[in-house]
Amino acid sequence: MKSPVPGYLSRVLASSSASSGGAVADYIPELAGADPDHAAIALATVDGTVYAQGDADLAFSIQSMSKPFTYALALSDRGIDGVGERVGVEPSGEAFNEISLEPDTGRPRNPMINAGAIATHGLVSASSPEERLERVVSWYSRFAGRRLDIDEQVARSELGEGHRNLAFGHLLRSFGIIDGDPVPVVEGYIRQCAVSVTVEDLALMAATLANGGVHPRSGERLLDPKLVRHVLSVMMSCGMYDAAGDWLTTVGIPSKSGVSGGIVGVLPGQVGLAVFSPRLDRHGNSVRGVTMMERLSEDMNLHLMDAARPARSAIRDVRRVEIHGEETTAYVLHGDLVFSSVESLIRRLVEDPPTTRCVVFDVDRVDEVDDVARRMAVEAARSLIDDGHELALADRNGVLGESGLPASTAD
Repeated sequence: MKSPVPGYLSRVLASSSASSGGAVADYIPELAGADPDHAAIALATVDGTVYAQGDADLAFSIQSMSKPFTYALALSDRGIDGVGERVGVEPSGEAFNEISLEPDTGRPRNPMINAGAIATHGLVSASSPEERLERVVSWYSRFAGRRLDIDEQVARSELGEGHRNLAFGHLLRSFGIIDGDPVPVVEGYIRQCAVSVTVEDLALMAATLANGGVHPRSGERLLDPKLVRHVLSVMMSCGMYDAAGDWLTTVGIPSKSGVSGGIVGVLPGQVGLAVFSPRLDRHGNSVRGVTMMERLSEDMNLHLMDAARPARSAIRDVRRVEIHGEETTAYVLHGDLVFSSVESLIRRLVEDPPTTRCVVFDVDRVDEVDDVARRMAVEAARSLIDDGHELALADRNGVLGESGLPASTAD
């Protein structure tokens, strides 16, 4: 059988094609030449499976999607209070490149706007600007699970147009937010924004945060859970700039956008998400990317304020039973069936398919099933039938509704 997840992501990608407004970022020459029709989507589970569709192999610069990860590194180095002395956590309600400093202290409002991100870069512990930048890039690489590198063409393009960011740096230095010469700090920040990634990289980076700071594949703890909570809270309230309020109410996923056209999102305990398309709206957020994230949130009940119980494995037990004299594989499911738990079940069926002709799914211990999980389950059932299996369902409580599968007579 095959997983329905790639097909679902492909449909989400296709459904966003009507969102063709906006324009590519033209204030950075290297970004101005981006193909506006490129688009990609990726989803990574907290156990390290990545699904991607569209231009998934296309590399683009991470831009402001770097900010939460540099913030996480600075928090690891200096602690919440140490970073908080120089960078706040309040939403600015302003565009990403506005001068948004506290009037009395000169402290940037939050680390997701440019002034705050420059200050945050300067708070990464290092003995030199070169060491600081290498620590930042290596940190991103550990989250992505592979070595990432700086796109030097993008970096040179941005450095040539970095006058406003340099002004931020000098202003921050005047308030004592940045120590020493601000120019290397600003240049390091610009170069961190030029790190090259794909949507698969970003989804896995996000899944590490979704997994409480533990890399889904290596098992390495990269970030303390308390710091993960802090980073995600700031992403939720500040990550989408002056569109943060609309984002919180409609999408409800801690996210961060970048002017290259990417958006990275984190649903704690479940998935990391990444979308990409270069055309931007007036807030600097990807037009198609916003549409894709809205649909993912709606279809998969991913809004953080939904009162869903934490996801866990759907499989309680797998056993062999005899029905009408024929050996049958029975999958006993429990808990709530949401995207992540059903995806885990389907992946088990793909990687370790049943060896008997007859298969039963026992959902008597299942409490609730959301819409996307129900659709995925039906598609998976059809795939098993196409592979020659005969399916039956034990659903005395009717949680799956009209599935079209025959009822099981197994005890």
